Amino acid sequence: MASLDPARRRTLHSWSSGDLPWTLQRAQTEQPPLLDLASNDYLGLSRHPEVIEAASEALRNDGVGAGASRLVTGSRPRHAHLEADLAEWLGRACVLLFPSGFQANLAAVSVLANRHTTVLADRLIHHSLLVGVRASGARLQRFQHNDLTDLERRLEALAGQPGSVVVLSESLFSMEGTSPDVAALAVLCQRFGADLLMDEAHALGVLGPEGRGLCFGIEPVRLISGTFGKAFGSGGAFLACDADLGDVLLQTSGAFRYTTALAPPLVAGAQAALNLIRSHPHWSRQLQQRASRWRDALESEGWTRPAGLGPVLPLLLGDDAAALAGQAGLEDNGLLCVAIRPPTVPEGTARLRLVLRRDLPDETVEQLLKALPCP
Repeated sequence: MASLDPARRRTLHSWSSGDLPWTLQRAQTEQPPLLDLASNDYLGLSRHPEVIEAASEALRNDGVGAGASRLVTGSRPRHAHLEADLAEWLGRACVLLFPSGFQANLAAVSVLANRHTTVLADRLIHHSLLVGVRASGARLQRFQHNDLTDLERRLEALAGQPGSVVVLSESLFSMEGTSPDVAALAVLCQRFGADLLMDEAHALGVLGPEGRGLCFGIEPVRLISGTFGKAFGSGGAFLACDADLGDVLLQTSGAFRYTTALAPPLVAGAQAALNLIRSHPHWSRQLQQRASRWRDALESEGWTRPAGLGPVLPLLLGDDAAALAGQAGLEDNGLLCVAIRPPTVPEGTARLRLVLRRDLPDETVEQLLKALPCP
């Protein structure tokens, strides 16, 4: 295999927790900890005492792993409890847990699409969804990012042709910070009889009514994919849908049937996080308000205002070397913000991906502005 171009090489660093919950420290060094502006722990729940205690209790009582698939001996009461609570919170009839978001997205695409299906996917959807399309054997078309006019044109061209149509999008794009008009997207899909799969991994706990995501209350969304590795501060994932589709998933999805069940400590951690999110519905609103203030501050300093409303604020630098230099400069000033480069993002759009957390110190934005290069 040919070696990667040096500009595209990735270096894997190990990180340990810093002295404060919003800090990370490069492992096996004596460097001071950095303020975390890179991870997806939007609400700071991965180190919340109630989440840690719930996971610890499950570890003591149920062990580290589930030991088998859900249909053998892997199910515990806590799995069913979390599924029921999530279904109620999201207003969906059925929720099924998966060990990872990647796995959940493979299952989601596979249950809706086959070789007779045409999939219309937003050009910037997550890699896992594209892998799901390939695995399903469906035909793939890509529409322009969040462009409902382009999507409508493609749906019209497919109208009356044999085979089903599935539309794939995300409610918060993790590298762009952007969101589609989900209600309008759902109505468009409903008009043309297309199934709509929405990946809500980065929006749940952060956007929508009380953090329930941008698909909450929008019935034409056929299937929702979500994860616990972002705002929930745990691990694992789930799919939410109606009862009939849930039964099809249970009976036919190899990604659900033939894998060891989600580890009990992760289930317990996710349950504790859900309880906290439900009892603190203002958290998502506060995080959005902070994100708006940061966007205002960046714009006032001459940066192009980052798109969107959520906690992901990309600063486009274009050149890979410039993004890496920006990352290094922030680290020199005590801030961890990772440069995102191709192939994760398109060529010429390398960026610093700023990620806000609810628990960051208020003065962090001033520290950031002083450390950033000139726009």
